[in-house]
Amino acid sequence: MKKLICFVLSIFSGLFALPSNSVELPETTSFIDEMVDKHHFERAELTKLFEQAEFRPEIIEAISRPPKATPWVKYRASFVNKKRIRQGEAFWRQNRMALIRAEKTYGVPPEIIVALIGVETVYGRNTGKFRILDALTTLAFDYPRRAEFFRDELENYLLLARDQQFDLLQIRGSYAGAIGIPQFMPSSYRHYAVDFNGNGDIDLRNEAGDAIGSVANYLKGYGWIAHGKIGRQVTVAQPEILAEPDQPRSLAAWAEVGVVPVKKIKGEESARLIDFTVDEGKEYWLAFNNFDVITRYNNSDYYAMSVFQLAEALRQGRNKRPARN
Repeated sequence: MKKLICFVLSIFSGLFALPSNSVELPETTSFIDEMVDKHHFERAELTKLFEQAEFRPEIIEAISRPPKATPWVKYRASFVNKKRIRQGEAFWRQNRMALIRAEKTYGVPPEIIVALIGVETVYGRNTGKFRILDALTTLAFDYPRRAEFFRDELENYLLLARDQQFDLLQIRGSYAGAIGIPQFMPSSYRHYAVDFNGNGDIDLRNEAGDAIGSVANYLKGYGWIAHGKIGRQVTVAQPEILAEPDQPRSLAAWAEVGVVPVKKIKGEESARLIDFTVDEGKEYWLAFNNFDVITRYNNSDYYAMSVFQLAEALRQGRNKRPARN
């Protein structure tokens, strides 16, 4: 595997001819300069580190690939199914006390936390295979479209590793650089991860309690409203006359244009109208504030609705079982 070109090579090679898919030397050099000047890293240590980082062309290929136009019914089935519900119920039982405490502390119900972790990593079973250093360095220096974002995440990763005493060459995660059970990017890890089990460490890779508290803290940080609505299915009298359905409106305003909840809703929270294509045609929903907070984890209505519907399935399944002491 080709190694990333770091500035130390200039000492020996001068005008070194870089491989066509490699990182450009000036960008690596300037990044190291910035980390030394801004955060007081040791230049020699960073030089040695980036000598060992590997350029991964498959990461560029994966992140550049246009998203597949997956039908909603198929997308939903990938996350809301018997196996993931069963595994989620087991995760809930195993972490019941942490989930109760997270709801009391942050106002996020257990089923949402469990569902989000279930969608992200199948409750910690699939946290990614790429070295985070390789992923972020590849994207920071060889993916111009979002280089600024990933350069910032690489900076946060180095700071996180210094704070948490990570071995930078051992931590693995997604091809985009997300880490652990809840798949936090390094900046989110630094800002929202918490030592929820109180053992003195923040470990989102191995400790479900920390992952639970951190997910709840993240959602609250992005505006989660305790006991707030998420989504409600509605009927739409005349879909063709609806203009700008994505603009939030009050329930009264929606009622004026023939958008009526299937079940009566109390309160006057505003919501936007979204739709999903199902076998029978179109299915319409009102998406409230908390639904949009879920999209801050992944900016997709499909994603947020999958989390919401998995959460509902988990909650309903748990309510059918006798209470545990």
